[in-house]
Amino acid sequence: MYINATGYYIPEERVDNQHFLELNGLTSEWIEQRTGIRTRSKAKPEENINTMSMEALRNALPKLPYDIREVDLIISASYSPYDTVATAAHKAQFEYQMTNAKALYLSSACSSFLNALEVVEGYFAMGKASKALILAADKNSAYANETNPKDGHLWGDAAAAFFLSKEKIAEGEPEIIDIYTHGLGHLPKAPEAVHLRPRDGGIQMPEGRDVFMQACTYMPKNVLYLLEKNHLSLENLSYFIGHQANMRIMMNIAKQLSLPEDKFLHNIEELGNTGSVSSALVFAQNTERFKAGDLIAITVFGGGYSTGACLIKY
Repeated sequence: MYINATGYYIPEERVDNQHFLELNGLTSEWIEQRTGIRTRSKAKPEENINTMSMEALRNALPKLPYDIREVDLIISASYSPYDTVATAAHKAQFEYQMTNAKALYLSSACSSFLNALEVVEGYFAMGKASKALILAADKNSAYANETNPKDGHLWGDAAAAFFLSKEKIAEGEPEIIDIYTHGLGHLPKAPEAVHLRPRDGGIQMPEGRDVFMQACTYMPKNVLYLLEKNHLSLENLSYFIGHQANMRIMMNIAKQLSLPEDKFLHNIEELGNTGSVSSALVFAQNTERFKAGDLIAITVFGGGYSTGACLIKY
């Protein structure tokens, strides 16, 4: 399947590390050393994943090579819901009158975007859709407790929109050549490692060390699996995009795979951990960088646990 257009929305406000010194006693140097984060994006009180998703859609629309009303599948991918009934998918369907589209909400922690891609692939394969829109967004600030020294300083807010088609629509469109996802809820600390309970403490990561170790294991493993499956090697890889959870994870993976750091694309230093949208956002931010022949890997690891990866060829 092919990527027809992408767009994104990042709130203007940036919260710097110094903000947390009085809240939870963490210095700016400590936060940056352990996470790579210097600032994080923060949505306005009146913003939510529905409004941010619509902004990302509007950003993508001028690049779309067909009438948006041809879209027949819309997926809102997120773990930080604003409205669990009238989701961003339904909001988009209403505003742009995509009357023939299926609309649904999908949540699988920070792998939500990759799982949404695989769901689209399935609908395309079954002949039940031919053009799709994924709206990936998270407003972590709605649920984060900034006074929590374990994870209150990690979170950012953002949204991305991806238009996809089963067949190529225009010349130069990147092709998603393979997708892989896997649930890891059977792992010992999976159920409690990261959780978002809206009425019971919001978003928390009590088992950050285990998350780090599992992410360092599964994110490169996903990519190696897809490369081997498609008779490719690391030498063929132009860019590596990982879930933006911690810069030290990226450094660990770079060392494991012996990949140069300039192949790793990231935004965590400015935007923080933007959740399930983070890898999609990095891709959308860098579309002007990619050129014909480039092979891009996206790989993620999320709470619960869940994981996944995809390969994109220009």
